[in-house]
Amino acid sequence: MARYTGPQYRKARRLNFSTSETGKELARKPFAPGAHGKDRGKKLSNYGIQLQEKQKVRFMYGLNEKQFHKTFVEAGKLKGVHGEDLLKLLESRLDNLVYRLGFATTRNGARQLVNHGHITVNGKKVNIPSYRCKPGDVIAVKESSKEHPAILAALEAKNKRVEFVTYDDANKAGTYVRYPERGELNPEINESLIVEFYNR
Repeated sequence: MARYTGPQYRKARRLNFSTSETGKELARKPFAPGAHGKDRGKKLSNYGIQLQEKQKVRFMYGLNEKQFHKTFVEAGKLKGVHGEDLLKLLESRLDNLVYRLGFATTRNGARQLVNHGHITVNGKKVNIPSYRCKPGDVIAVKESSKEHPAILAALEAKNKRVEFVTYDDANKAGTYVRYPERGELNPEINESLIVEFYNR
């Protein structure tokens, strides 16, 4: 299954969940898309609830099904809580950290910056969005891209960053300080339902 590239707002309304974590998608129309969106109150089965939870997280981080399941399996090999470890691995993706640092206003935009070679990790250009960063890694804008209009606009709009990254404005670089704690991540996600979905 290919990665979803359709309308983000429509998908967020279908899931009743802000995949951008800003709430903008649901602010004006907090109901499902389509002619009967306001009247749609179908009760989901247990399977449907678990599937919806998995889709929320998959679309939020912009992964296809194969990538997401592979990350889930890798998280199961770690020593912590399976669902929380899954979120930690997703947060450690390079495209996500580029977004968290404020170099892009969306994760899709961050993925594009990485793909186009504008980002370095520890001084070396990395153009793989799924590259997994480790605590201590320094993520920076490449020297020749520091005046890129999209990056400057995104940095201008950024007013808050998560606590597990630090940012140096003078060098347009940030450090992935540590793995995030569960309380620092989206409280609307119920990761245990994702574990139940794959273990059913």
